[in-house]
Amino acid sequence: MHRRLRTSSVTVLVAVTATAVPALAGTATARDNGPGGPGRGSAATTEPLPLERLFDNRGVSDDARPGAADLDGAGRSLSAGDLRAAGWSPGARLDLDGASLRWPDRRPGRPDNVRADGQRVRLRGSGNAVSFLVAATSPDGPAGPVSGSGTVRYKDGSRSTYSLTAQDWRGGTPATKAVALPHVNTRDGGQLAEKAKLYAVTVPVKRGRALSSVELPRDPGPRADLHVFAASVRRDAAGWTGSWSASTGGYTGTGLWRDQTMRLVVHTSAGGPRARIRLENTFASAPVRIGHASIAVQGEGAATKGKPVPLRFGGREGARIPAGAQAFSDPVGFDVPPDTNLLVSIHLPDPVEATPVHSEAIQRSYLSESGSGDRTGEADGGAYTRSLTMWPFLTGVDVGGGPGSVVTLGDSITDGVRSTQGANRRWPNVLARRLLDQAPGSGVPRYGVLNHGISANRVASDRYPGDGVSTDTAGVSAQNRLERDVLGQTGARTVVVFEGINDVRWGASADEVIAGLRSIASRARERGMRVIVATVTPCGGYKDCSAEVDAKRQAVNAFIRNNGGTFDAVFDFDATVRDPAAPERMRAEYDSGDHLHPGDAGLRALAESVDLKALKG
Repeated sequence: MHRRLRTSSVTVLVAVTATAVPALAGTATARDNGPGGPGRGSAATTEPLPLERLFDNRGVSDDARPGAADLDGAGRSLSAGDLRAAGWSPGARLDLDGASLRWPDRRPGRPDNVRADGQRVRLRGSGNAVSFLVAATSPDGPAGPVSGSGTVRYKDGSRSTYSLTAQDWRGGTPATKAVALPHVNTRDGGQLAEKAKLYAVTVPVKRGRALSSVELPRDPGPRADLHVFAASVRRDAAGWTGSWSASTGGYTGTGLWRDQTMRLVVHTSAGGPRARIRLENTFASAPVRIGHASIAVQGEGAATKGKPVPLRFGGREGARIPAGAQAFSDPVGFDVPPDTNLLVSIHLPDPVEATPVHSEAIQRSYLSESGSGDRTGEADGGAYTRSLTMWPFLTGVDVGGGPGSVVTLGDSITDGVRSTQGANRRWPNVLARRLLDQAPGSGVPRYGVLNHGISANRVASDRYPGDGVSTDTAGVSAQNRLERDVLGQTGARTVVVFEGINDVRWGASADEVIAGLRSIASRARERGMRVIVATVTPCGGYKDCSAEVDAKRQAVNAFIRNNGGTFDAVFDFDATVRDPAAPERMRAEYDSGDHLHPGDAGLRALAESVDLKALKG
């Protein structure tokens, strides 16, 4: 096995040894070796340095001088022009999946990344994960992912190990990418019209322990490299509880919005004395500028109760969110009532041709006319003459204090499809009310409930591929969105997974669904989360729910019920709603009428069947 030592004009091969550790993309495992554990060879005795002092590779080139960089060992590089167009300019702050990273503050053609080979990176702070901005490369062209293991060291002398997988910058999946750029620069001055992708990947750390350094994985060998552009500790959201959230299911055209204000209606679970919102530019290819934003309790329609409270971002009135990134507003003193509709108003001053969306809001929101300007501060709803049935950009509302949150990860049944429009009768809404109704001393915290259902979503495969403008808003798979929609959620303590019917209806085997559920459980549990899985409900009578589909559903449910400790608990939603006389079908009183989705009564039955104490463990 050899390592390439590159200069601008020559490639030298030097013999080394390395071991690649297979892992799922974006996954990691941690093992505590305790204080004074074994070292990792020469790298373990090297003084840790800030990542930028270890940069040894030029990955970004100016389009006029593409030969000044060589990311992959074959003269190909990232386009500085494409990065700027995506909002990833030198030194740009990139908030990705709850972690704050910085794009290297380097001019094109200067060293801007580390080829991982056991370097020790100085990293300070404590939290729930370390986030790496990475990509794998190969001089041979588009390739598979690259994996390796490393070590996290803590100030108390203890350490833990992790495994890290980086998708290839050209051959990797778009489903988990942080950003995709439209070109690859070549040393001869040309550009390949193909997507160059970068990935944000997190690995777990021991909660409550202050980090001192991270040792990167060893060199994977002569035909591949694992590049690290940035790293940071993802801190716990101490003092915050997620009250409302929604998943981004796709990136869809708007027909061009121009200098308009959205007023989005969302329904809280937990309440609190402070608030902040989360905006996400997921799947986007360009940055979006937020002019102003505000929050208020809903009055009638688009009118607010009282004057809307303005929100700021890093002390500024607005924000510019790079492609693929997110932005949290600054905390604001605002009394958020539980189980209440809020109005979140967002002014978009620049033309917006496409937007990340959650399409099945089951709620009417509002939009002002083109060119009507900033209406975020108006209590009167008269300017909001147009309607929205989706949630663009907005993915979260957090409240100060509270015990943390339960995340419900699911498909259209969790999303509330076929429930009463605007009535907030999704089963997670009913679960949230049950938690709020708990008497003090019951032993069950009044968790916030975060709904991450996406209509038509699947466990084992993507519907929306994860890149490009599309009318398909069914999202990437539950596995591929786990980091964003569960692990990176504010105050997440427990996840309830209720998915699989779309997989077995659309060709997946029971074994594929089971493997996906195992993977979700493993990744969430190693982050310290409690994992509960619900059995898949019946759909007999729906157009494609054949006997074969039901047999696969029953096989998945048999595994869920007898999972051998894979999950922390099971909710038997199948038993709750099935017809005892025809178990392949739903009981008539719970059926919305299409035989696949429960109606309001069925959704209430699901929520009421939940053992609340199981959420805490």
